[in-house]
Amino acid sequence: MNKIKLDNYTYDFLKWLAQIVLPAFGTFYFALSSIWGLPYAEQVVGTITAFDAFLGALLGLSSKNYNNKEEENE
Repeated sequence: MNKIKLDNYTYDFLKWLAQIVLPAFGTFYFALSSIWGLPYAEQVVGTITAFDAFLGALLGLSSKNYNNKEEENE
């Protein structure tokens, strides 16, 4: 089975995206949709949240694979 391998820069960028950017953008869009009547607030925020959960799962797998590799090398 192929394991997910990310270099440090990619991992750090995706982690920042998953922990900071996507939740902030989802909250921002939801707030503005209430104020300005932007369309599809639930759909947009639901999509962002689903993508964020998927990204978090991939990052978790990558982290687990990295930690297992480190343990094998000790």
